Amino acid sequence: MNVNIGTLDRVLRLVAGLLLAGIGAAMASGGWAIAALAIGAVMILTAVVGFCPAYTLLSIDTRSRRPRAS
Repeated sequence: MNVNIGTLDRVLRLVAGLLLAGIGAAMASGGWAIAALAIGAVMILTAVVGFCPAYTLLSIDTRSRRPRAS
C-alpha cells in the first residue's frame, strides 16, 4: 500500500469528510444520515492513511514529485 494522496488532496478530503460526518450526525436517523456518515468516515480514513484504492485502480497519484537531480 503506497501513499498516493498529496497534501492538498488530504486536507480537502479531511475537511469534506468532517463536514459530511457532521451532517450525518446532525440528521440523527435515516438512510441519508447513514450514507453521509459512511462517506465521511471513508474520506477521513483515506485522508489520514494517505492511500485511496480508487486512485490505484485509476492510476492517479496526487503527490507532487520533484524532478531528480542528475
